[in-house]
Amino acid sequence: MTRAATADGGDGGDVGRGPLHAGERLRRLLAVLAHLARVGEAPIAELATRFGVDERTLVGELELAACCGLPPYTPDQLLELVVDDERVVAHGLDALRRPPRLTPDEGFAVAAAARAMLALPGVDSSGPLASALAKLEAVLGEDRLQVELEAPEHLAALRTAAERIELVEIDYLGAKRGDETTRVVEPHAVVALEGRFYLDAYCRLARGWRRFQLHRIAAVRLVGDHFDRRAMPAELAGARAFAGGPSARVALVALPAGHRPLVDHLVAGPVERGPDGRLVVPIRVGDAHWLGRLLLRLGADAEVLHPPELVHAAREVAGRALRRYRVAGD
Repeated sequence: MTRAATADGGDGGDVGRGPLHAGERLRRLLAVLAHLARVGEAPIAELATRFGVDERTLVGELELAACCGLPPYTPDQLLELVVDDERVVAHGLDALRRPPRLTPDEGFAVAAAARAMLALPGVDSSGPLASALAKLEAVLGEDRLQVELEAPEHLAALRTAAERIELVEIDYLGAKRGDETTRVVEPHAVVALEGRFYLDAYCRLARGWRRFQLHRIAAVRLVGDHFDRRAMPAELAGARAFAGGPSARVALVALPAGHRPLVDHLVAGPVERGPDGRLVVPIRVGDAHWLGRLLLRLGADAEVLHPPELVHAAREVAGRALRRYRVAGD
């Protein structure tokens, strides 16, 4: 028989203390689950005493935890906690029995990512991330990883303009030769994503938001006016560098399985294996020229399966390059 108790009957506080905020309650619950993972089962009264919480609140939080698990949240993926009148029995908590341990390769990968984050301008070099990294590097060994991000020429000027809400005029080099344009933009922020710096700004020439690569900005000039900040669209708020805007399409690209690492950062959905053994990878595309250059790098065994208008993207890029060489040779 399950003990009659609900979470709304208690205040979530420790015995002798006032109510706890959500973060403290979560830490306490994780500590209780870690203890149950080690002992398997325990009396409710013993758990309440050990963790300084009243029994009614403890039972309510355990019953709530029993509704948690992993996607797709079917019964076999939920935490198995059986709460009766006096005891709690736990099953399937093996992952909480001991702290997770990283392999040397995993530790190196975490250290590299942390070093890259600390290398960004404006990051607190003595904050919690730096402290955690120092402990990790002490375990990995004395050799420290140095990560340097080359600061583009106009980084400081654009960051200052964004902070001061000042309009700027930029000369921007497009992906194709001859695509150089001069634009007045409202700089919102300079961001570092996937090893490069970008300017997120509202472009008055395009009449929409754009993400500009800083290494393609040839010149920056202050206009002398300020602007009212606009709400940044959701597509610029993610952790990925690509932001194709409303014109972006998803292309299905077939490529050899060994080429998967070359496009991992571009994947826009589930990857499947085609009947010929190649992988079929969905990739978000904002520009056909960019896709054509990607396909040329992937080699002759890579091709676009859909949509039809992008099937010949690689051929068109290669054709333009050949025409330029012929003109240069005349």
